[in-house]
Amino acid sequence: MIIGAEVTVLGAGIGGLAVATALAQRGAKVRVLEQADEITEVGAGIQISPNGVAVLRALGIGPVGGASSAVKLLDGASGSLVLRMALPEGFELVHRADLIAALATAARDAGVDVQLGARVQGVDADGAQAVLRMADGTVSRQDILIGADGLHAQTRTAVLGDIAPFFTQQVAWRALIPGRAQSAEARVFMGPGRHLVTYPLRGGAITNIVAVEERASWAEEGWNHTDDPENLRAAFAGFCPEIADMLAQVETVNIWGLFRHPVADRWSRGAVALLGDAAHPTLPFLAQGAVMALEDAWVLADALAVHDSRDRAFAAYQAVRKPRATRAIEAANANARNYHLSGAKKTVAHAGLRVINAVAPQQMLSRFDWLYGHDVTQGD
Repeated sequence: MIIGAEVTVLGAGIGGLAVATALAQRGAKVRVLEQADEITEVGAGIQISPNGVAVLRALGIGPVGGASSAVKLLDGASGSLVLRMALPEGFELVHRADLIAALATAARDAGVDVQLGARVQGVDADGAQAVLRMADGTVSRQDILIGADGLHAQTRTAVLGDIAPFFTQQVAWRALIPGRAQSAEARVFMGPGRHLVTYPLRGGAITNIVAVEERASWAEEGWNHTDDPENLRAAFAGFCPEIADMLAQVETVNIWGLFRHPVADRWSRGAVALLGDAAHPTLPFLAQGAVMALEDAWVLADALAVHDSRDRAFAAYQAVRKPRATRAIEAANANARNYHLSGAKKTVAHAGLRVINAVAPQQMLSRFDWLYGHDVTQGD
C-alpha cells in the first residue's frame, strides 16, 4: 500500500532516518521533521551487531565504522582477563555521528524531504488521521505518522499517555579521549556495583568510554547532561592503573540516570506508530538500543509495503517486533546484574567464567545466537 503514500516521520535519529529511507526506497513520499537546526550528534560510540549491520546493508549503507574482533570481560581492580569472546564477522564499532551522517545521506538520496528546525507542539492520535501541531502554529492531518523522536516523544504520549518510569539506581557516564594503543575490541572492566566499557573509534583515533555506577542518588534522564569529570574518576578510583590513566584524560563527560520503562503494550494508535525508544526504551547493557531501532525501521516499512491497510500493517509490525524487543531488553537487564557482582558471588562467577574461557570461550556468545544471528531483512 505504500507506493505513493505520504508518510511523516518525527525525529532524524538512527531509527527515524532508517525508516524514512526504507519507506522511500519502497515508493513512499516521506518527510522527516527534526526539531534541531542541523543533523548532528554529540560525540559517542555505539556497537552495531550483525543483526543491525544487516539492516544497514539492506538500506545500501556500507561499513561506517571499524570491525570489532572481540569482547573482553576483565576484573576492574586488577585488570586481569576473565573471559575473551572472539566475535565473528559483522560486529562494528561506530561513532554515532558517522552513522547519523551516513543515514542522512541515504535518506536524501532516496528522496526523503528532511526538514530541520521543525518543532512539534503536540500530537493528537484520537481520530482516523493524526493531528500534528507545530510550534510555528501550523496544523496538519497525517494518514501515517511515525514517532521516532525518542523516549519523551509527543507521539509516545499520544499513543500511550503518561507512563511513569522507575529509577534503576544506576547512572551512566559517556566520554571520549584521544586514541590509545588497543585492539579493535570492546573491553568491560567489572567491579562491585559498577562497570566500565572501552573501545576504539575511527581507526583508533578516539577511545569511547561508557561507565555505569549503582547509587541511590537520582540523576536526570537524557545523556546530554554534563558532569564534573572528578565524579567519574572518584567512582572508579579502585580500578586498575590503566583505567586511572584513561580517566585522567577525560576533560568533558556526560551523565544520565538509567530508568526502566516497560515495553509499550500498544505500538500504534490510529494513524500513529512508535519506533525505537518511543516504543521500547532499552538500558545500555547489551548494545542493542540503536540496533533494535534499525530492526524496527525495516519491519515497519516492510509491513506497510506488503499489507493492504495501515491498521493491518501496524498490527503485523507490533506482532513481529514486541516479543523480540522484550527478550532483548530482558537480556540487557540481566547483563547489568552480572557485571556488578561483589564478594563471594563475584569470586565464584569469575572463577567459572575463567574455566569457560580456558575450555569453551564461545559458549557465552552462543547464548545470543537468537539475537545476533537473526536478519529481519530476510523476513520473520
